Amino acid sequence: MSKYACRKALTETLLELAQNNPKIVAITSDARGSVTLNEYAKKCPDQFVETGIAEQNEVGVASGMATCGMIPFVCAPAPFLSARALEQIKVDVAYSHTNVKICGVSGGLSYGALGGSHHAINDIAAIRPMAGMMVLLPSDATQTRWMVRELANYKGPSYMRMGRNAVEDIYDQNDIGKFKLGKAITLREGTDVTIIAAGEMVFYAKLAADLLEKKNIDARVLDMHTIKPLDREAVIAAAKETGHLVTVEEHSIFGGLGGSVAEVVVSECPVPIKILGIPDEHVISGESTEVFAYYKIDAAGIAAAAESLLRE
Repeated sequence: MSKYACRKALTETLLELAQNNPKIVAITSDARGSVTLNEYAKKCPDQFVETGIAEQNEVGVASGMATCGMIPFVCAPAPFLSARALEQIKVDVAYSHTNVKICGVSGGLSYGALGGSHHAINDIAAIRPMAGMMVLLPSDATQTRWMVRELANYKGPSYMRMGRNAVEDIYDQNDIGKFKLGKAITLREGTDVTIIAAGEMVFYAKLAADLLEKKNIDARVLDMHTIKPLDREAVIAAAKETGHLVTVEEHSIFGGLGGSVAEVVVSECPVPIKILGIPDEHVISGESTEVFAYYKIDAAGIAAAAESLLRE
């Protein structure tokens, strides 16, 4: 199984699109190295804007360019975009409904060893309630490439968040026909419990299902790559058909994927649900895989949570 970073898939695809569409522009805030935009900046200098460490300006510039018919992709670290520029995202992008594609790189716990200032675990909760904002979390490089192409043609504001490090392939080119914005992907059928994951957690959800299979527990796995608009039909079907739901995300347990799923479940088909993510505490520092294990959002932790839910 090969591994590739979603951030590289983002910028490589963006370069390919920009070379064929002069309206596409990449904007960053002194993060061309972190986001991997160096090659893009070299080959498409007239379609590249560097604002320096000024995320608020970055989003404002993108919004202005969008009103002039450009297709701006704001590419910068997720923890800074979603915190420093939150008001600009709210007013200049969401409220003004500008055609801005905000790409938050190194989201979740990607900067795990750098501590709380560099974690992006509140971004989904902050941006999801904004009217008209699409919220997306690709799970691997193939899905990222597809998502960038879709966003280039999509008319409206969006927030796409991805990790920093190389991740395992979940999909290949033959799977792209299954992808649709706003529609979950069923990676594995199951009848006992459904694991709903997004972003890099999808890989761990698949591994958890393998662990559960060894204990004769049949787990369905959904890749909820679009958190807003959420695939309500897939959630309702999973609740009715499996009776138990486990959500897992690289985000606070408040206001993210788990909250989105719970909102549907409580009103449409109440069933037991377990929300896995970061609890109400300051996150420990460490490599992301170490932090995943600590908060039990790795494969073993997810499997254990599903078993516990079924015993209750």
